[in-house]
Amino acid sequence: MQTFDVAVIGAGIVGLVQALALKASGLKVAVIDSQAAPNKPLGDAQLRVSALTLASQNVLTALGAWQVMDQQRIAAYNSMLVWEQDSFAKIEFDATQVTQEQLGYIVENQAIVASLWLQAQQADFIELFSECPIQHLALSDQGNFIRLTDERMLTARLVIGADGANSMVRTVANFPLTFWDYEQHAIVANIKTAVPHGNVARQIFTASGPLAFLPLWDQHHCSIVWSQDEPQASQLMALSAVEFNKALTVAFDGQLGVCELVSERHTYPLKMRYARQWLNTGVTIVGDAAHTIHPLAGQGANLGILDAAALAEQICSLVAQDKDFSLLRNLRPFERWRKTETLKMIAAMEGFKRLFAGNAGAKKMLRDLGLSAVNHLPVSKNAIVKHAMGLTGELPNLAKTSSLS
Repeated sequence: MQTFDVAVIGAGIVGLVQALALKASGLKVAVIDSQAAPNKPLGDAQLRVSALTLASQNVLTALGAWQVMDQQRIAAYNSMLVWEQDSFAKIEFDATQVTQEQLGYIVENQAIVASLWLQAQQADFIELFSECPIQHLALSDQGNFIRLTDERMLTARLVIGADGANSMVRTVANFPLTFWDYEQHAIVANIKTAVPHGNVARQIFTASGPLAFLPLWDQHHCSIVWSQDEPQASQLMALSAVEFNKALTVAFDGQLGVCELVSERHTYPLKMRYARQWLNTGVTIVGDAAHTIHPLAGQGANLGILDAAALAEQICSLVAQDKDFSLLRNLRPFERWRKTETLKMIAAMEGFKRLFAGNAGAKKMLRDLGLSAVNHLPVSKNAIVKHAMGLTGELPNLAKTSSLS
């Protein structure tokens, strides 16, 4: 039997950020995951990428992970172009408008996880359990018990579920879940373009869903996220590579010339999930275990990173005050804080999705006028871009600075 103060279930981006951010607490932390230890990506770009805000970059830098990533595989983008298909309306965001060098970064998930894992391996307060599926998880006010499939047993005063959208921790804790189906599927792939992307992130809204081109480190390669209503997504997945390339080029208004698949295509259903309860004495959840949102703004990973940083800040504060960091009432401020931020993002994503759905004449005109108006209002536009970059709002301290105290 091994005893820990905190057990983090899930060694993805959010779980590893959570563990590393607890350094100042002096607590003993276990990180448990069923997958093998990650390796740094090599060769062609991986399919799964995240659009990281400056706030998330600050967190990763504070934890020492940003510095050990392969900087040549990090794609900074300094502007963003959004427009609607068959429309005069568009809006452009540029980092120089808010006196920054870039708006954010496109980074492979595997690169982020591998760099965080390396830091966790070197942290004497963390013990990593890779390739260790959980056989049994028992949660109670008196303590939590974990048995792994290799029969090892652990106890922890606080269990943190960072185990994704289908969270075991959320299920065992019996936290109620609100969800709805966006009735769309996201197609992800890596694309070679005839025209260089110029470090610009691009997104077009079509009647059946948004299509984003995210710039990778090669000027002629982008990661796409093509969110389509279910029938259209199935049709696109059934196309040959040649026909898919043609459909993609047309859908993107030929903005980057002829498009060519350079990877497999993967698809996944889009669902909104929101846990109405995030914690109880001895257990809490963060990241996708607590919420999933539409990918049209690329904020999913950023929300999870800020969840983890906020929870760590709360726990470190409680330990410093010699208060019980596992009690429901002591962790409640974290839940209120991050629920508020998450609900704002869920509402915004749902609003955008509904606003840009369909081609009804009056609705389309409203969209066109709205986009054009905002594009010519510097104050409003700058406020939007600053929030999207993580420069405003109630941020954890780690998101504001690049040094871990």
